[in-house]
Amino acid sequence: MYVKRFLEEKTDEEHPAVLADIVAYLAGIGITANGRTVAQDVEQLIDSGVDVVCNKSRPNKYFIGDRYFEIPELKLFIDAAQASRFLTAKRSGRLIDKLLALASAHQAVDLKSGLYYDEQVKPKNENAYHTADKLLRAISEKKRVRFTYYEYGPDKEKAFKHNKKIYEFSPWRFIWNNDSYYVAGYSESHQKVIRFRVDRIASPKVTKLDAAPMPEDFDLAAFAKSVFSMYDGPSVEVTLKCENAMMKTIIDRYGEAVHTQIADPKHFYAKVPVLASKTFYGWVFGMDGAITVAAPAEAVKAYREMLVRASKPFAARKP
Repeated sequence: MYVKRFLEEKTDEEHPAVLADIVAYLAGIGITANGRTVAQDVEQLIDSGVDVVCNKSRPNKYFIGDRYFEIPELKLFIDAAQASRFLTAKRSGRLIDKLLALASAHQAVDLKSGLYYDEQVKPKNENAYHTADKLLRAISEKKRVRFTYYEYGPDKEKAFKHNKKIYEFSPWRFIWNNDSYYVAGYSESHQKVIRFRVDRIASPKVTKLDAAPMPEDFDLAAFAKSVFSMYDGPSVEVTLKCENAMMKTIIDRYGEAVHTQIADPKHFYAKVPVLASKTFYGWVFGMDGAITVAAPAEAVKAYREMLVRASKPFAARKP
């Protein structure tokens, strides 16, 4: 097992080890061995399924081949832990250290390069982490939870919703969106499926009440799209007129299967199903004219009305 640990921690394809390296490592931790016995240990590891690769040479060189995760996969996980607004900097660091332990020491050095924590967007306490743990237990046990929920007021102080109203909620699934963590489920208080941001949940308690069951046909992807991408609004197929450079933006948002058609040498049309809401029109507005609403007429009208409201002085706008 010490030989296995050495190979996992110290070797990779670019940094193989010879038997003498392993013998020296074992001697350093008080284990007497020689090249013959270590070679037998390596063969036993191979026979047990460990991917020890031997480069035949004088002397032979050994390294771990396949690992639980490939380096690009570890990089993705590390970047997610680093960027998460749900994890504190301390918790992110612990998680990253565990991920780095799955690589060789040489690979870990490369993976560490470029790590940076933006303390301004990291939470200061681990309440959300413990809240997620309770929600996960409630999901596993199929029980309801009770909690209060807050936003932030203009003074940056916590403003509890509805005078610290206690919500009763059946959690179904977690959703990761924009580096924040949400939980979706059925709210007894709202009498519908809703989502809560995990780090805004306060004083959660798992009850003994059975949770409302998640319908078999519940489409989590469609629900997430409705609440995060465009919020509430009528479902409509909209034709967007886009500058050619916006094709990557359209594909990023709607996927490669999106229906498009060349409009003229500088533009194309994209037909997309949307929930026609302020959030959708705000997204179009943010494209600064590179994307515009071309059809249907009611969507064009709604977008123009939003532009008119946006052009008015702040004090003249309707509340």
